Amino acid sequence: MSRTTVAIVGGGASGLVAAISAKRMGAKVTILERNPRVGKKILATGNGRCNLTNINADVPCYNGENPKFIYSAFSQFSVERSLEFFEGLGIEYKVEEEGKVYPMSDQASSVLDVLLYEVHRLKIEVLCDSFVQAIKPTKKGFSLDLEDGRKLSFDKVVLCAGGSAMPSSGSDGNGFELAKSLGHSTTKIFPALVQIMLEGDFFKRIDGVKFVGTVEVIEGKKVIANDRGDVLFTNYGVSGPPILQVSRKASEAREFHKKRELKLVLIDSLDKEDLRKRLDRRFRTAHSKTAEESMIGLINKRLIPVVLQEAGISDLRKKASDLSEKEKKSLLDLLTDWRFVIKGTKGWQSSQVTAGGVRTAEICADTMESKLVAGLYLAGEIVDIDGRCGGYNLQWAWSSGYIAGQNAAYA
Repeated sequence: MSRTTVAIVGGGASGLVAAISAKRMGAKVTILERNPRVGKKILATGNGRCNLTNINADVPCYNGENPKFIYSAFSQFSVERSLEFFEGLGIEYKVEEEGKVYPMSDQASSVLDVLLYEVHRLKIEVLCDSFVQAIKPTKKGFSLDLEDGRKLSFDKVVLCAGGSAMPSSGSDGNGFELAKSLGHSTTKIFPALVQIMLEGDFFKRIDGVKFVGTVEVIEGKKVIANDRGDVLFTNYGVSGPPILQVSRKASEAREFHKKRELKLVLIDSLDKEDLRKRLDRRFRTAHSKTAEESMIGLINKRLIPVVLQEAGISDLRKKASDLSEKEKKSLLDLLTDWRFVIKGTKGWQSSQVTAGGVRTAEICADTMESKLVAGLYLAGEIVDIDGRCGGYNLQWAWSSGYIAGQNAAYA
């Protein structure tokens, strides 16, 4: 009895796990990767440490038209099973703050190494520099046309070609075009986990200034996303972990023509009334200090002139004791609620993940098989599922890839 032949289009996180899963089920598996080597994007995850997963991975941590779509894949290949899978390959892991899981080696290369070792051990064929230009259903399965003129035939295809984020890794949106050529449709696609660009003419002056505070994306009077942590001012706006976490909602503002603001709370360790009392005391006891000098020790020195000017205190040499009640209130408001107009976000090259993708309504949640084309499976970033920063997107890659590969192996 001949074995089912399975093509894995894309040798990234979901593709490698799909290949291993399918081969363990007895299929004859070939990975087709456009780059000179597989797993390039894995090496960049977790700042080179590979944030394997997150022990808190669940529906509220994911986005898309139907985040509940993850339920079936996660119930079959959960966080626990993923960690067992990698332990079986040789990865010892540790759990850090906010449930983030990393290999003990703190090297993303370790994760790729053990995946490749298993690929080679299972004798999975890997064809690099193999760019798939077209996938065509045939009576017996599929015909794949490669850029170099080769034509390959397979019984099943798992499409793991990624999204549009980090095009230098090989994910430039080609996977979406392949899916569309097979009758699939996509939701609106835009960058997520990306830096936010803001309106303002002073950002070059505070480029590189960091503070620990709260960020919120606000639409009307409603907070639609928020996070806390290290925020970094840049010459175009803001960056840092909490900015990446709320960036999807900032991207939506531009893509769906919604008016949204970014709110920064520079000082969130005190409630507003306590901060008001502290400011009053500072200004009252500042003696001969200027308004600018009186703020030293409260916020970053490079921020002081910008904050004062944005609060309407244009004369930085004005005596702190001479500040009016209106000026003091304006300064207090700005320190606890600094609003910015969102211009947009940085582009695909800077984004870590793609928001949007092939519609989940067109994919069977239990098997990851296309509802439109029998024998076609989709997994990873190409699907309209994206998660928060912190291991959530890799967990989706592992789960969806494993389930897709497992089911593609069946005759």
